[in-house]
Amino acid sequence: MEPSSNTTESNSPAASSTPVTSPQPAAEAAHEHRTLMAVLAYFGILVIVPYLVAKEDSFVRFHVRQGAVLALIWIAIWVVGGMVWMLYPLISIINLALIILSIIGIINAVQGKEVELPITGGLAKHIKI
Repeated sequence: MEPSSNTTESNSPAASSTPVTSPQPAAEAAHEHRTLMAVLAYFGILVIVPYLVAKEDSFVRFHVRQGAVLALIWIAIWVVGGMVWMLYPLISIINLALIILSIIGIINAVQGKEVELPITGGLAKHIKI
């Protein structure tokens, strides 16, 4: 019997069911790493991680400075709130503002921007890292 002409070889790349993926380029991996470190800077005390891991990168350093300002304000508010509980409504408003500023910083970091945060961005310039 003669082999039919419409059979395909199972060893051909087109016939395989799983796509062939190439390894991630080093430049793309480095970009993802620096973005992750910049985003991590806005999660309170976790600002220490990008400071220790990627402080030689100017993009990460910019976001670490801003994240450090937010973390210091959060710690100060936490201490004051523990002593003067009557200020709870004001402290709640300040905490909400800090969360909004953190979200803005995370969005800027993901987009690859170095934009100063409103109100606290000017303070970040004075932090030497």
